[in-house]
Amino acid sequence: MARKNNHIKSPLPIRDGVTASRVWLPEGNWSLMIDFLSEKFPNISKDDMLGRMQRGELVDSNGKYYSPDSPYRGGIHLFYYRELVHETEIPFQATVLYRDEHILVADKPHFLPVVPAGRFLQQTLLVRLKKEFQLDELTPIHRIDRETAGVVMFCINPSNRGLYQSLFQSRKIDKNYQAVVSMQASQTTRFPLLHRSKMVQGEPFFRMKEVEGEPNSETFIDVIEQRDDKALCDLKPVSGKQHQLRVHLASLGCPILNDPFYPILLPCKGDDFSQPLQLLAKSIAFTDPITGNQHYFESTRSLNW
Repeated sequence: MARKNNHIKSPLPIRDGVTASRVWLPEGNWSLMIDFLSEKFPNISKDDMLGRMQRGELVDSNGKYYSPDSPYRGGIHLFYYRELVHETEIPFQATVLYRDEHILVADKPHFLPVVPAGRFLQQTLLVRLKKEFQLDELTPIHRIDRETAGVVMFCINPSNRGLYQSLFQSRKIDKNYQAVVSMQASQTTRFPLLHRSKMVQGEPFFRMKEVEGEPNSETFIDVIEQRDDKALCDLKPVSGKQHQLRVHLASLGCPILNDPFYPILLPCKGDDFSQPLQLLAKSIAFTDPITGNQHYFESTRSLNW
């Protein structure tokens, strides 16, 4: 991945709603550019890579094209279009809650990723919105997990993105989530409560865990309604660590229903959409840093329990 100059503009245009990806080329002893690319991307066949080069789809930040016989050159960014041989169709649609000249707010379904990653490219909220509204420079202001449904904000003008992101960083946005949890192992826990802990990357790399030390995450948790051994919880995250709500609830003995990561990592369900994680980004409220308007956006979705 790129290591420098995060704001370099791609010389390749948006293609089918997807912005060109880039890779940083380190200094090395590769003879030809194709030699490095074949090593860097082992899942892409050499013939496929050669075809991309012949079509002029690999360029540096100055727009210089690299052909199959181009010598290797380190210390530059190389831009290319990411492609997937097969991509699972996500059979659920987002709805747009609000749009003005500065922001777009969407209500995301479960299973739909916010941005391209891994095995999803076209089947992501960002690419769908770019194509539907012809907004090539649309960028997410924040993100929620693929497994989570609910409210997601996007910035229409990239130059304003920092203003909106600073609201999250300075905790000037009120975020509210809801989750359906199992109460079987949490008979002695009393709500409401403020759960604080130190969270770090766990194993495998995509999981988080709690460890001893100065807390870097906190969530206010209350029970809205309880039915037998299940409860609908109201969650107000003060911080925004990866998987924070899922980790905090699992550590209290009340894991979110259908969570494949916590407290136990379950086998990958692949394209099974039958058991969505019962976590919803219910609402966000804030003062618009550009217009001064008071905004409140609430998801129209509900959880199953």
